[in-house]
Amino acid sequence: MSDVEQGAEASGEKLLVVDDDPFIARLLEIELAAAGYQVRVANDGQQAMDQVGQDAPDLVITDVMMPHVDGFELTRSLRQDPRTATISVIILTARGLSADKLEGFAIGADDYIVKPFDTPELLARVRGVLRRKREMKDESPLTGLPGNNRVQEEIEGRVSSGQEFALLFVDIDRFKAFNDHYGFPRGDAVIQELADMMQDVITQTGGDDAFVGHLGGDDFVVVVSSSSAALVADTIVQRFDASVPGYYDDADLARGWIEVLNRRGDPQRFDPISLSIGVASTQRRTFAHFAEVMAIATEMKNFTKTTPGSSWAIDRRGP
Repeated sequence: MSDVEQGAEASGEKLLVVDDDPFIARLLEIELAAAGYQVRVANDGQQAMDQVGQDAPDLVITDVMMPHVDGFELTRSLRQDPRTATISVIILTARGLSADKLEGFAIGADDYIVKPFDTPELLARVRGVLRRKREMKDESPLTGLPGNNRVQEEIEGRVSSGQEFALLFVDIDRFKAFNDHYGFPRGDAVIQELADMMQDVITQTGGDDAFVGHLGGDDFVVVVSSSSAALVADTIVQRFDASVPGYYDDADLARGWIEVLNRRGDPQRFDPISLSIGVASTQRRTFAHFAEVMAIATEMKNFTKTTPGSSWAIDRRGP
């Protein structure tokens, strides 16, 4: 057995292959299983979502062109659900157009492989994506903040101990358009500045046991006491809004918008970036697990996105 295969067996990652072509699906299943991975197969995106709900894999390898739910829609659904947002995705397709690749990366795919592919390349891509996933679990390489695993451990610890807390789910509005217009280096700079600013805010107003984590992309989690949640959320919003003008070129700032081509190639205007913060709190309810906390915070974050500009909202409902 090769060193590559031994490494795969030792890590024991679970893979889900999604392809409506039974020959391709079976080929991938055989090759990946031979490399030591635990492999399941789904025939379309909807079946894949059902399987993910039953037992979440570490990595989904999905074709794009499928009936019912295609690979792009599957990837988008995985990224929008906090319970599946950390699952790695490799998009596998016969379409090698740059626009398709950009769309795949824009909606959250970790890698993109064009058919026909050779097995060594496929296995190398799989290993690379899974390695990055393991690194991201404990620390975000971009911000240095705790990553997904540490975030989940932090919340589950507070839930199980019965400790009162509030979770702020922080998201940058229209960040994809900003990245498309100015490029990833400037987008990364915004992410890093936001991370530093939030750490500064919780040092000043969040209390000794406050916590900041980076879920990836432009999504962050801030955990503070329930009593300080409103002050922390409001301070983050105000300080971010004060920084926004410095992220834009003078001409774009004076115009009040940037222009980016949409999927059809048509120009579309976007207002400056802003923050949406959804807050889940134990002030009026208790939580049973991490996913429940994230679901409430996500719901409130999505609500704030219906209002213009930066805003925050706290869930004040009872059980």
